[in-house]
Amino acid sequence: MEFKDYYKVLGVERRADQKTIRAAYRKLARQHHPDINKAAGAEDRFKEINEAYQVLGDKEKRARYDQMYEVYQRGGVNWEQTFGGGAGPWQQQAGPEGWTVTVEGADLEDLLGGDLGGFSDFFRQFFGGGPVGRRGSVPRSRRREPAPRADAEASADIEVTLDEAYRGAQKPIVLQLNGTSRRLDVTIPKGVRDGQRIRLPGALDGADLFLTVQVKADPRFERRGNDLVVDVSIPLTDALLGGTVRVPTMDGTVEMTVPAGTQQGQVFRLRGQGMPRRDGGRGDELVRVKVALPTNLNDREKALLAEFARLRKERPGT
Repeated sequence: MEFKDYYKVLGVERRADQKTIRAAYRKLARQHHPDINKAAGAEDRFKEINEAYQVLGDKEKRARYDQMYEVYQRGGVNWEQTFGGGAGPWQQQAGPEGWTVTVEGADLEDLLGGDLGGFSDFFRQFFGGGPVGRRGSVPRSRRREPAPRADAEASADIEVTLDEAYRGAQKPIVLQLNGTSRRLDVTIPKGVRDGQRIRLPGALDGADLFLTVQVKADPRFERRGNDLVVDVSIPLTDALLGGTVRVPTMDGTVEMTVPAGTQQGQVFRLRGQGMPRRDGGRGDELVRVKVALPTNLNDREKALLAEFARLRKERPGT
């Protein structure tokens, strides 16, 4: 998305005070108003001037814009992602009650596909809007509330743990729109996958909200579809002679038999210990063996290993 230099549009310095900005806006607006200036491009120029003033003429919007301007002027290639670019007008943040979905500066007409009166994508993305009056918005009592479109929708992300994805959960979210809040409990289905979408029909005054699930990485398990992969460490003696090892699962720990001659990195399958499937079954757990070599050997242990090595040389191929 193209960054809009609103200071350049109004022809003012960045350190200009509000009086200077207001004077520049009035001068340019009179000069390019389509009722006065019939030249080609005058109307587009007027819209650009008006858009710039809606941001720089508002204290809060200007403060937000100045932060973006700093990053952009320093050559920050990620300014759009840093300030919410690429996600539409929807932003999200973690709150005390769970995930909060907010619409920064947007009104109902914006959400449901109404007209923003010629504002640029940059303005829509970062500052919301709607038909503007002297202070940047028309009072809601004067707005025409459009009927929700059947295909109207918005989206946001919701983060869940692997345990929540395994067991299912109720995750609270707060929808904030035009200063009002609405709390909803979102059902996280068992076995939900990363990137899966959960639809909340009509959650936004008739518009559907789609939540894209992001499953957090788990320190114990690696997920592969419906299967889980876990690493377990066994001593060298168990790898050579066989033994048992306690293996973590999503429901606790189980004992697994390790056969004699187990190799480093060998994988064993625990049936039905993976993630829930849609058909009611479950995936498997793949147990990857890591052989722990002994350290700090004493003289007796070194002697026994030397004898072992000698015997192995005498029996090549075994």
